[in-house]
Amino acid sequence: MARSNSFLSELSNEEISGVAYKNLQLKKGILSYFANQGSTTIADLSKTLNISSPKIAELINELIEAELVKDHGKTESAIGRRPNLYGLESDSLFFLGVEVKNNHINIGLLNFQKDLVRFQEKIPYELNNTAASLDQLCHLINKFIKELKGSSKKIFGICINLSGRINYKTGYSYSYFYFNEEPLTKIFEGKLGIKTYIENDSRAMAYGEFCSGVVKDEKDVIFINVDYGIALGVMINGELYYGKSGFAGEFGHIPFFNNEIICHCGKKGCLETETSGKALVKEFKRRLSHGATSIVSKNIPDINDVTMEDILEAANNDDTLAIELIAEIGEKLGKGIAILINLYNPELIILGGALSSTGECIFLPLRSAINKYSLSLVNNDTLYKLSKLGNKAGVIGASMLARNKLFNI
Repeated sequence: MARSNSFLSELSNEEISGVAYKNLQLKKGILSYFANQGSTTIADLSKTLNISSPKIAELINELIEAELVKDHGKTESAIGRRPNLYGLESDSLFFLGVEVKNNHINIGLLNFQKDLVRFQEKIPYELNNTAASLDQLCHLINKFIKELKGSSKKIFGICINLSGRINYKTGYSYSYFYFNEEPLTKIFEGKLGIKTYIENDSRAMAYGEFCSGVVKDEKDVIFINVDYGIALGVMINGELYYGKSGFAGEFGHIPFFNNEIICHCGKKGCLETETSGKALVKEFKRRLSHGATSIVSKNIPDINDVTMEDILEAANNDDTLAIELIAEIGEKLGKGIAILINLYNPELIILGGALSSTGECIFLPLRSAINKYSLSLVNNDTLYKLSKLGNKAGVIGASMLARNKLFNI
């Protein structure tokens, strides 16, 4: 792998310049073409990239030596001299996606062909805004990488998803681990030894669905992440939308309710104070304390030990209280989504996150509220789907973002 590591050194060398820099960009362009369009010939690459055939052949040979590109042999064309077909060596390099939740992390390894070759979910972890929590996160990631053995040397990039305000361009997280003047990405790189990006968790989940999930030909899509909090990812004209500083999508913090509930952002009446997993747990415990019955209380005697996962499992096992509360959340959330539909007129709305695992329990009241509160002429043009990738959406999206940012895909 020495040659492949040499190419990795070129990628991570911020001081590279002149001819070497130009050749690196051309190689990234070739790899990007293979990633998007598949295998092709030198002649077609030359025509598409507007680079001479001899130069393309030279760069292709260097990429073959780096074990990133493979010669697939002659084309099937039966006319004249058959040219060789070149494409990606799919397992020549990998990208790591890390999704950080409140009490666990999910990690996935993606190859250059977008195949998820390894996925480990619900690795125990407590997310706290402390240096110790940051160190523990890095320890778990390094442990996962170490267990990959030979493949660990082929990891070219990592993307770590966190909730809250993240500026992916500068590498700063303003909600978690904002301890130093140095960007969080640089801190991660120092502890992990691999080029690292950070991304908002909901936006990464959305990107996973856009690239490998339920999105087909749609160009204007909204992904709603209904989990412990509420947020969204937006795709406009086929591009992920960030806003000026990368903070777009804070749907859960619009002032929606006239209540006195203080949101974790410090303001009152935010949408997620009554429509999130956190709100679900709070209301579920309140109902139990006032005499409501549930199969959850039979299995977990102490109300304080009830988690969001316990309630979702109960709903999927026909628990009346759990279904009732999730339906209430669906109705309130649907009213909020109706506003998004009136504003954006999207082609597709995707519902993802933990609460989407209850399927029709949340989806039916949500759709009913959308029909009630949005303009019928607008919502008639909108499709509605549940997440296809489920709990893999975040790691696939993160891995794809690391891959695409590193190679300008």
